[in-house]
Amino acid sequence: MSNKIEQYNPSAKEIVNDWKVVDANGQTLGILASNIATMLMGKHKPNYVPHMLTGDYVVVINASGIKVTGMKSEQKLYTRHSQYPGNIKKIPYNRMPSSKVIQLAVKGMLPKNKLSSKMLKRLKIYDDSNHPHSAQLLGTENRLNSKKESLSSGLKSNKSSKKKNDTPSSATSEENKVSAKATTAKAKTTKAKATTAKAKTTKAKATTTKVKED
Repeated sequence: MSNKIEQYNPSAKEIVNDWKVVDANGQTLGILASNIATMLMGKHKPNYVPHMLTGDYVVVINASGIKVTGMKSEQKLYTRHSQYPGNIKKIPYNRMPSSKVIQLAVKGMLPKNKLSSKMLKRLKIYDDSNHPHSAQLLGTENRLNSKKESLSSGLKSNKSSKKKNDTPSSATSEENKVSAKATTAKAKTTKAKATTAKAKTTKAKATTTKVKED
């Protein structure tokens, strides 16, 4: 007997890519990037698989309000190279745009495969609270609300059907109890009558025997 585990592969209809908004104001860069990477990969969903795009779209607002710990704001350097000799570039943290800082942090936490670039395209970063994705966010909110309503209506219908099923059974049990009591009372009455008749017969026989002796 083999202990082979079947691999789960969700179909295209099962994958729903929602739109989520994240406020970066006052958040630490590393924790923020980790949460965003999780949402882009889809690891927060039950149908997550590493070889498919199961993640969501993420809209980051107030990117200029992020913070870093320690002396990173003064000491952290971003290095890039064009592969030509002597063309190394080092840019300090305080000179980098906040949107680029978040993008690079998230990119470093995504898997190193062909899907990472597609995941990164789903990340939208804005320095303030203004963004052009209100319609997508509203669509996601409406879908989630309709899903909650359908689930609640399903639970209510299940409860009502359960109550309907429980009512006849309780009535039947009451009828059974009454029937059992009636049967017990009838049996007691029959037994009492039989005992009384037997006593009368015994008494009559004793009287007849006494008369004969006299």
